[in-house]
Amino acid sequence: MSKPSGFSPLEKNFPLRYHQNDMNNLFDTIPFFRDLNEETFKVLEPLFEPCTCHTGIIFEQGDPAIHLYFVISGKVNILYKPYDAPPITVTEIKPSGIFGWSAIAGNTVYTSGAACQTECQAMRIQGNDLRQLCLSHPKAGGILLDRLAESVSSRWKNAHSQVRDILAQGVSAHLEG
Repeated sequence: MSKPSGFSPLEKNFPLRYHQNDMNNLFDTIPFFRDLNEETFKVLEPLFEPCTCHTGIIFEQGDPAIHLYFVISGKVNILYKPYDAPPITVTEIKPSGIFGWSAIAGNTVYTSGAACQTECQAMRIQGNDLRQLCLSHPKAGGILLDRLAESVSSRWKNAHSQVRDILAQGVSAHLEG
């Protein structure tokens, strides 16, 4: 995929917040963006910014849900904090993975936290920008929403088995105690 040139219709509505000369190379590293047509790429690319997530907390459960993240390198743990227990790692996001779903799901806060095991490189988009793109460009928005749904549905299976194991351990501990 080559970096588009020329004026994008959304540039007026979504000014670049940060730009890197080889931004298109970042898009090429994530399968989610492969095979997008040039029109979709032209409206999508200006909405993203590269970011470095340092070791430790990226955001905590309950923080304002602003960005959806696409991991380029490194690993991110998704943490859930029950009200009556310490945080648990629900899943690990690897390169090409996506996290920060609350930003596009209409939540005002993140329903789980995210922490880097090591420094990570990522790309992110503001949830409001993605929602606006879906309204302004329904065809491009539909393609992105289909790909996002496909991405999260495969992860749910893993989260389901992990939560089931935690519940089974809790039941076992209760029966033994």
